[in-house]
Amino acid sequence: MKRRERIMATLRGEPVDRPPVSFYELNGLDENPDDPDPFNIYTHPSWLPLIELAREKTDRIVMRGATFKGVLPDPAESLTTIETSVKNGSQFTTKTIKIGAKTLRSRTRRDADVNTVWTEEHLLKDVDDLRLFLEIPQQEFAGSPDLNGVLLAEQKLGDTGIVMIDTPDPLCLAASLFDMATYTIIAMTEPDLFNQLLERYALLLLPATQSVARSLPGRLWRIYGPEYAAPPYLPPNLFREYVVRYDKPMVNAIHRDGGFARIHSHGKLKAILDDIVSIGVVALDPIEPPPQGDVELKYVREKYGKHLVLFGNLEVSDIETLSSDLFAEKIKRAIDEGTTGDGRGFVLMPSASPYGRNLSRQTLKNYCKIIEIVETL
Repeated sequence: MKRRERIMATLRGEPVDRPPVSFYELNGLDENPDDPDPFNIYTHPSWLPLIELAREKTDRIVMRGATFKGVLPDPAESLTTIETSVKNGSQFTTKTIKIGAKTLRSRTRRDADVNTVWTEEHLLKDVDDLRLFLEIPQQEFAGSPDLNGVLLAEQKLGDTGIVMIDTPDPLCLAASLFDMATYTIIAMTEPDLFNQLLERYALLLLPATQSVARSLPGRLWRIYGPEYAAPPYLPPNLFREYVVRYDKPMVNAIHRDGGFARIHSHGKLKAILDDIVSIGVVALDPIEPPPQGDVELKYVREKYGKHLVLFGNLEVSDIETLSSDLFAEKIKRAIDEGTTGDGRGFVLMPSASPYGRNLSRQTLKNYCKIIEIVETL
């Protein structure tokens, strides 16, 4: 089977010649070793063999966020000032929102040798800040989707893979306004107030999802954010309140136009798996094994495999630290547990990707081991 064909057949629950294998964020299209940006870690020569491996051997799933013409996705954008500076090799971005006499501020940092963004100061510090934020007039959705990014990526991929449309849910946008401790306290003690915040984002995200799903039918989507309400952060009843309630309409919109909705949720899953299925999604990632998660892939396949395509369940920490012999055992176990018995489908995939500038030789060897084992199936 061709790579695109293999992925799409898996999503539809049809037989395939072997399980697809994805390197998650690494796809051989978005990593550009020739980009001179000092914050581009992929210029380091250690990355080139892995980039080529992803391009030539994986069933490529390229993530693209939906963008819009004539719409402001941030309800506070008209009140916001953003300043960016570079100091001691790090890039700092400060965001300020002035609401009357009060100023809200957040700050992020990006280091040249680490492919991630750290939040050093969150925008909302307490309940009073949340109440102030909610005073910003509700923005109405307007505009049309810009399809160029998705269509161009699909053209470049050809039959080697697919584009996955990537979107946060209301909880992701709301929770990330706070540090984790403040968020969990407010979410548990001020549910009415927190639902007002979620509703504000839902009024933008749902029509945006509907618009994109109509314009780009039949695509795979990834919805991220539900893990903010998973144990141990919040109890299952609040997962239903903050995730199921708001994500189900998004999923319905995606499926109405022939798409495939996939929930992304790290960490513990056992107490919320029934709720994830109730949302109506057809796929779940990354199904982390213990101790990062709390269920084995075998359990999820047996109990929920008829409903869900399972993406996982290799830990990136194992890719970076285990010997190739030990890691090979992890690969074989994941394939066995992900494909044994009845199930909609399985995609072998790591939980994340390395984010340091210098890729170790052992890490590269273990990525090669994934391909080596899959190609023997």
